[in-house]
Amino acid sequence: MDKSFEIKSEESELSASELQRYSRHIVIPEIGIEGQQKLKSAKVLLIGAGGLGSPAGMYLAAAGVGTIGIVEYDEVSYSNLQRQILFNTEDVGNSKAQIAKQRLNSLNPEIEIVLHETKLTKDNALGLIGNYDIVVDGSDNFATRYLVNDACVMSGKPFVSGSVLRFEGQVSFFDSTDGPCYRCLFPKPPAESPSCSDAGVLGVLPGIIGSLQANEVIKFIIGKGDLLIGRLLKLDALKMKFTELHFEKDLNCPECSENPLITELSNNDETFITKENQTCEITVEELKQKFDRKENFILLDVREPYEKEIADIGGVNIPFNSLSDKLDEFNKNNEFVVYCHVGARSYYAVEFMKDNGFKNVKNLIGGIDEWAVKIDSIVRKY
Repeated sequence: MDKSFEIKSEESELSASELQRYSRHIVIPEIGIEGQQKLKSAKVLLIGAGGLGSPAGMYLAAAGVGTIGIVEYDEVSYSNLQRQILFNTEDVGNSKAQIAKQRLNSLNPEIEIVLHETKLTKDNALGLIGNYDIVVDGSDNFATRYLVNDACVMSGKPFVSGSVLRFEGQVSFFDSTDGPCYRCLFPKPPAESPSCSDAGVLGVLPGIIGSLQANEVIKFIIGKGDLLIGRLLKLDALKMKFTELHFEKDLNCPECSENPLITELSNNDETFITKENQTCEITVEELKQKFDRKENFILLDVREPYEKEIADIGGVNIPFNSLSDKLDEFNKNNEFVVYCHVGARSYYAVEFMKDNGFKNVKNLIGGIDEWAVKIDSIVRKY
């Protein structure tokens, strides 16, 4: 490992209680007193305190990382509890950030937890990331992942990326000063990219991947071992098989090449959300206006029936996987508003309907969760 993380101040001297707390680290020759002081001196930013951020945050706090920042604006919901181990049943409805701070400081009162109760955007990303040494990206959507990458490249900061879906997870270390960036590996999002809320995720899987992310951060801070730079580690939890994909820096990368095309941050990556498909979107506020004006349109719910039992704003319920068998039942000249849980399945439903001749069809941005937050709190967010 070429980089050596520096101990930043005399405040990184270990107290008697810290010497005892971290004794199992200190006896490791590769860590020792100096390595533990580096951990105490370090500042790590967590993007999200959910499935990946929970285990990563807990192990980084336990390891003695001196300052942990948390970017999180959501509230705890029942569906989080299957995998987001920072939270308990009694936390449902409360701020994730506030609960995360309480739990991490309960685990280790020697460290500082800094809360950023906001959504990461193009306007705040550089300022937030610039105050930390390394970033752990625990986000669950591609727009945020590209935003994290671009802000880290522009700030000269490394970040550890992790993602999970169903039984599969992956992790990699990105540092554009030493190797490829996220765009070198993923120039554009895949054609289909369902979220965990849409496709599901094995509860234990984020614990494994989040722990691997924490491991990469600790190695970076103490300056030992081989980081996952230029390597994507993939896990198939059903087969319990790890595979490794090697990749190199793209000399024509639009972000980290010598002549980058991307010089400003964007909330919505241009390769993911284009002007064309933005015209096929509708906000929850606009949908509410359509309801109030009693406009004539078809509201199409592409969630599973069990989800309709949890929360419902009406409409015709046809699960996404059954949509192809039901399209012939509709008049292609009608106006449609399509919704799901958070907007991913409905996005692909809209694209599918457009490809099959439906002209006036729009995706509800943020799905029923957005409706619950902004329009009707009686509707259950899940």
